[in-house]
Amino acid sequence: MINIPKGTKDMLPGDAPKWQYVEKTARDVAEIYGFKEIRTPVFEHTELFSRGVGDTTDIVNKEMYTFLDKGDRSVTLKPEGTAGAVRMFVENRGEFSSLPLKAYYLTPAFRYERPQAGRLREFHQFGLEMFGSDRPVADAEVIIAADTFLKRLGIEGAKLEINSIGCRECRARYHEALKSYFRPHLDEMCELCRERFEKNPLRILDCKNEECKKVAENAPEITDYLCDDCAAHFEGVKSLLRKEGINFTVNPRIVRGLDYYTRTVFEFVSDDIGAQGTVCGGGRYDYLISEIGGGNVPAIGFAAGIERLLLLMGNRGAKFPEGAVPEIYVGATDEKSNEEAFSLVAALRRANIYAEGDLMGRSVKAQLKYADKIGAKYVVILGERELSCGTAMVRCMKESKEESVKISNLEKYIKEARS
Repeated sequence: MINIPKGTKDMLPGDAPKWQYVEKTARDVAEIYGFKEIRTPVFEHTELFSRGVGDTTDIVNKEMYTFLDKGDRSVTLKPEGTAGAVRMFVENRGEFSSLPLKAYYLTPAFRYERPQAGRLREFHQFGLEMFGSDRPVADAEVIIAADTFLKRLGIEGAKLEINSIGCRECRARYHEALKSYFRPHLDEMCELCRERFEKNPLRILDCKNEECKKVAENAPEITDYLCDDCAAHFEGVKSLLRKEGINFTVNPRIVRGLDYYTRTVFEFVSDDIGAQGTVCGGGRYDYLISEIGGGNVPAIGFAAGIERLLLLMGNRGAKFPEGAVPEIYVGATDEKSNEEAFSLVAALRRANIYAEGDLMGRSVKAQLKYADKIGAKYVVILGERELSCGTAMVRCMKESKEESVKISNLEKYIKEARS
């Protein structure tokens, strides 16, 4: 037997209603905030991620699925949604007559990492991206949209943590402060963080190594190094969130795992998925568009992993909508009647009625048992007598009662029963 690849998971028919519910909620929230759907390729040129996501990140260094295609071009399965969305914006800039452009996506993504609860090598993201505004109100709108999405899913207890990691100017000063702090501790840190020390010391704050985390506990905080403009921007975001009743905590250790972030970064975290984990996160990335050749266009967005959301909702006992069940099951007593039942099922479906029939040659008793198992609301069994007189007994499975109905009136009967 060929097994499923490690770090991937099948979605079974019983899981589909849960996924559909989360995806529908995502679409509904995106649309009331004015975000329109985009779809970008599953793979992109590797350079997009090495330049955009950053060559000091774990994603680029350790986790990307990268390979050469038949033309010896390096391509990568996308590890996250933002870089592809930005490439789409830059490449199709002429299509967008005015800004901001507000886009959303539901997409698979791929990272080669150790599978764990709610975190797979193939996973799925819902994300919002806003291109064009550098004002605090844009940050607040995206954060509030994320908050709305989680609350509509019944996730009330996720805690919002925010930070500002500044612009290039104040970040440069902060990098020097971090280097001064970490330099005496280099021997205590992992090899990767010693590399990060030279390239991007901010990444050290995101290291999961316990020794590195211990060293970083007393590191300087970025909020003490913000320039006046970045400090004012951060205060503006916080003021808008307070005005809208959004509770948050400033966490100066949030830097996010991607190099493209600037100024506002945020995470919604919960301890209901094992150890405290990020449910949803994002931030501002004002330099990413120019980094890949699109000019100076500010942007902000967030993404949430669908698998982690489903795990969290399951741990909290969330109530998901039931999947669709047949409105009627049309069975038969013999082969000739089964042909007529097949035609009746087809006619009911053309009338937009969810109908099922026998495809397995079951006995009448087995058909009734199967109809009950799949949750059919009504059952009718056709035989020689029913076909000759044009009338059949329709059984209501919920109330265990029967009613004589003309076969030609079945469509009308089911539609009236809906109300």
